Amino acid sequence: MPSMFVARDAANYERLMGRWSRRLAPAFIKHAGIAAGENILEVGCGTGSLTFALPEAADIASLTAIDHSEIYLAAAKTKNRDPRIRIEHGDGSALRFADASFDCAVSMLVLPAVVPRPEQAVAEMRRVTRPGGVVCAAFWDSPGGAVANRMFWDTAAVLDEAAAAARDRTMGRAIYAPGALPRIWAEAGLREIDERSLAIRMDFADFEDYWSPYASGEGMLGDYVASLDPGRRDRLERHLRSAYLCGRPDGPRSFVAVALSCRGVVPR
Repeated sequence: MPSMFVARDAANYERLMGRWSRRLAPAFIKHAGIAAGENILEVGCGTGSLTFALPEAADIASLTAIDHSEIYLAAAKTKNRDPRIRIEHGDGSALRFADASFDCAVSMLVLPAVVPRPEQAVAEMRRVTRPGGVVCAAFWDSPGGAVANRMFWDTAAVLDEAAAAARDRTMGRAIYAPGALPRIWAEAGLREIDERSLAIRMDFADFEDYWSPYASGEGMLGDYVASLDPGRRDRLERHLRSAYLCGRPDGPRSFVAVALSCRGVVPR
């Protein structure tokens, strides 16, 4: 699962994404329909935001959580106190597990930012899920529903043609088009397909709370910041500050973040 997401530091990832993953997890788990006694596969566990929420939501039998980043895996393993949870390195586009190994396969905030070919990952999740089992995945609606990230992309794009090109490559991907997720799920052989939007709020204490995770160099946007020379970086920070403040004193801001979630059932 070669990643487009740059992983440098688990603590920075927590500030960039982990805190929002934990906020999204309950709604996603409800949509997936996780039930007691199930053996679950999680593709792209990161530092464990969804991983540790799953056994709290239902008395599952087991959870195998995989990720491509050894940095995030190490952080997740240090948190794990549940013998039902196994955390290991894995490739979501080429799962090592036998057919029909799990009752349910889930993935949250991995497609499409981390997996270059989402269709292949969904097909693999379907392959390792038993007949009657569920495949469910969710990711941020980057073009239309992730305000905090879109504010970054659009500000950077005005200042830098390279950022504009990167934004268009990212947000122009076919998976964001209306009807794309049901089509991908259907092409993977899944039935009873249900797509819906899951919304949370991203609450920031001040501009520094918003900016510093990007400035750390974590993730795709952080990698872009790290590539800038001091002058261009300062200019970006200055314009982003203006967009964040929006004419008011520095302090708390709250932005809506919408994830697209799709659920399907493996035919019996």
